[in-house]
Amino acid sequence: MEKWVLFDLDGTLTKSEEGIWNCAKYAAEQMGFPLPTEETLKKWIGPPLIWSFRNLMGMTEEQAWQAQEKYRERYNTRGKYENRVYPGVRNMLRTLREAGVHMGIVTGKPENSTVDILDFFGLKKFMEQIVCATDGHADKEQMIRSVLPADPAAEVWMVGDRKYDMEGGVRAGVHTLGVSWGYGSREELENAGAERIAASPREAAEILCPGAAVPKGAFLSMEGLDGSGKSTQIERLTDSMDRFGFEVMLTREPGGTAVGEKIRDILLDRENAEMTAETEALLYAAARAQHVREKIRPAVAAGKVVLCDRFLDSSVAYQGGGRQLGVDRVLAMNAPAVGGTLPLLTVYLDLDHRASLARREAASRLDRLEMEKEDFHARVEEGYHALIARNPERYVVVDARGDREDIAGTIRKAVLARLFEAE
Repeated sequence: MEKWVLFDLDGTLTKSEEGIWNCAKYAAEQMGFPLPTEETLKKWIGPPLIWSFRNLMGMTEEQAWQAQEKYRERYNTRGKYENRVYPGVRNMLRTLREAGVHMGIVTGKPENSTVDILDFFGLKKFMEQIVCATDGHADKEQMIRSVLPADPAAEVWMVGDRKYDMEGGVRAGVHTLGVSWGYGSREELENAGAERIAASPREAAEILCPGAAVPKGAFLSMEGLDGSGKSTQIERLTDSMDRFGFEVMLTREPGGTAVGEKIRDILLDRENAEMTAETEALLYAAARAQHVREKIRPAVAAGKVVLCDRFLDSSVAYQGGGRQLGVDRVLAMNAPAVGGTLPLLTVYLDLDHRASLARREAASRLDRLEMEKEDFHARVEEGYHALIARNPERYVVVDARGDREDIAGTIRKAVLARLFEAE
C-alpha cells in the first residue's frame, strides 16, 4: 500500500527560532513597535506572519502587511539561514526514503524561502511535494488535501509540532503525528487531535515505518602537522555539521577508548625517549584496533558521523615517513587493526613543517614526537604528501595559512558536499 508522510517545516524538521525571532524583532523595530518579549516570540512559530503581527503585536491589518514586508526584507537575505536541522531528522528522512515512503512538505512559509531552506540544508532531495502558503494564507486542511494521493486506500500522515498541523490533518482525514521536540506542547498536540506523539525523530521513524533499519552514518578524519590548526577547525566543522542535522561523534587518535588513552600516555610521554620506531608503530596500531571496534564502527552503524582527530594517515606519515619505516610497511602493520575501515573523506590542513612547529612551540610544552629534530618533521610532511598523491579522491587539501574563518568555510563546503552525496 502506498504511504505518504507530509511534514511541517519550522519546529518539525528545523529549529528555526533564531532566524524567525531575529526577523520579528527587526520588523517591530522598523515599525516603531516595542520589541516582543521572549514569551511572545515562543508563540511566533506556526501561525502565518500576518496573524502573528496582528494578534501577538497588536498591529492593524495595514501595519501587519507592512511589518511582513520588513520581516521578509531581513529573512530572505539572512534569517532563513539562521536555522538548524534537528538532530536525528536526517536519519529519519533517510529511513523513510529507503523504506519506500513518499514524503512532502506542508508549511505556512512562502515557497521561495521554503525551497531555499530545503536546498541549503540538503533536504529537498527527500521531498516529492512542497506545498506552501500563498499571499500570507495557510489553511493546513486545504494544503494537505491538495497533495492527497489519488488512491483512497493510501496511508497518509501529517507530522508537525503545532496544533495547526494536527487540526489540519484531522479535518483532511489523514493520520496525525505530533512531535514534542518542536514549539508546541504535548498537551497542545493532544488537544488538537494528535493520533500519536513522538519524542524524537527516531521514535517518529519507528511509528511511521515500524522495524525499518537505521541508515549507516559516515566516518571522517582530519589530519595535519602539529600546529596546523586541527583543533580549531574540528570545533568549527562539528558546529557546521550539527547545524545541518548530522549527529556527530568526536574522537581522536591515539586514544578514543579507555585502552587507547592509556596507550596514548605511553606514546607521548617524554620519558619514553628510547622507544623504537617499530614499538611506536605497533602501539599506534594496537590503539587503533581497539578504537575501530569499540567506537568507530558502532557509531557509524548507529547513523552517526564520526569525526576523528588523526587516523591511519598519521601513522603512515609519522612512522612511515618520520621514522623511515616506509609507507607500505606501516600500512601492512595497520591492516589487521583497520580491517577495511577507512574514512569517507579526510581533510588535510597543509602547512609547512617549519611554520607548524613554530606555532606548536609557542602554544604549549612539546610532547615526545614534537621534540624531534627538524628533519623528522620534514619527512612527516613529505609522508603526508606522498600518501595524498596515492589516493587524492579521499582527501580535501586545505591551505592552513589563511584566515581561520575562510579555512573553516572551505572545509565546511567540501565536507557537506561529500556527506550530501553519500546520503
